[in-house]
Amino acid sequence: MKKVRVFLNLMIISGLLGLAGCSFEGVDNEPPAVPRGLRSITGDEEVLLVWYQNNEHDLAGYRIYRSLEPFGLYYEIGETNLDYFLDYGLVNGITYYYAVTAFDYDGNESEFSYEIVYDTPRPEGFDEQIFDYTIYPDYAGWKFSAYSIVPFDYPTCDFYYGYDEVEQAYCFYVGHPGGLIQDFGYTSSFDEITYAPQQGWSATGKVEAIPGHTYIMHTWDNHYAKFRVTGLGTYSVIFDWAYQTDIGNPELVMNQGG
Repeated sequence: MKKVRVFLNLMIISGLLGLAGCSFEGVDNEPPAVPRGLRSITGDEEVLLVWYQNNEHDLAGYRIYRSLEPFGLYYEIGETNLDYFLDYGLVNGITYYYAVTAFDYDGNESEFSYEIVYDTPRPEGFDEQIFDYTIYPDYAGWKFSAYSIVPFDYPTCDFYYGYDEVEQAYCFYVGHPGGLIQDFGYTSSFDEITYAPQQGWSATGKVEAIPGHTYIMHTWDNHYAKFRVTGLGTYSVIFDWAYQTDIGNPELVMNQGG
């Protein structure tokens, strides 16, 4: 049977914690230390939880709890003896709250991890390819909410690709009026971008397409997204992408909690 626990404010009950940890001869009723450093990595219909390993010699493992609100009932969703846990089969766009406890071989269980960690899974895709709109106009645009290629002049196209005579370079252009785009610069991996920034948007609505660079978008319908260029062809660009389905939520990859 899965456990249900209530997340309490540890500041309120800190005075009671001194009562815990007493032990009698031959009986171990001292729980392991509270797990530290809990953080989450956002995925597509999944969330990866990571924390620091405990050091107790009698540590048996960790229990992972989840809730749909920061305070209240947390339901146990699994156990592990590792310092990470993958929660999968989630619904994109829904925010989930997590806590982790440690337990020993005698059944003693710690309090919840101190961090209030929450995460909102979002869809992502890899190795998409669009083309220069002046040559292949029907395959030059991208629409995040449809997860698909659209014509560059499609009414709700988020961005499109093509050669810019003024810049003398291939560029990404904002498609639908009201959208915003910026070049976040080179990133060694797609997961370096944690939250969409609130400033730094291109004043012209276009940015140069550069391999290894990650780009942030605030779409015309108030969604945040990112894409990273992984390759350039003669008339095309290849990119990975992630799109936050939760309206107005700038969370794209990792949340440190709080």
